[in-house]
Amino acid sequence: MYPTDRQYSKEHEWILIERDSGAIGITDFAQNELGDIVFVELPEVGKQFQRGEVLGTIESVKAVSEIYAPVGGSVMEVNEALNDNPEVINQDPHGDGWLCKLKIADAAELTELMDAAAYEELAGQ
Repeated sequence: MYPTDRQYSKEHEWILIERDSGAIGITDFAQNELGDIVFVELPEVGKQFQRGEVLGTIESVKAVSEIYAPVGGSVMEVNEALNDNPEVINQDPHGDGWLCKLKIADAAELTELMDAAAYEELAGQ
């Protein structure tokens, strides 16, 4: 069910590695739990984060949820399309609903993340 080309955090974020950077988003499980997403607060380009720090927030009709950095790094790009269409996260959480791209500070942190099978087990699916 979950794409096998990325890694997952216990906080329900995914990261898709491309050389020394990674695209980050929330999982289908997370978007389903949140319900209809109405607003996304994305990080600023250039801002640096440590693994586990809050990157931004996602607001749905049910709740506001924090987005955590699955690895440390600096923001290279954000998905500006989400400012006008945050519901894309509900429609395509593992594709067009990506949130930001980080230049990874320490690739060793990737070993702390789960593969798709382990994440599916965590999410109870």
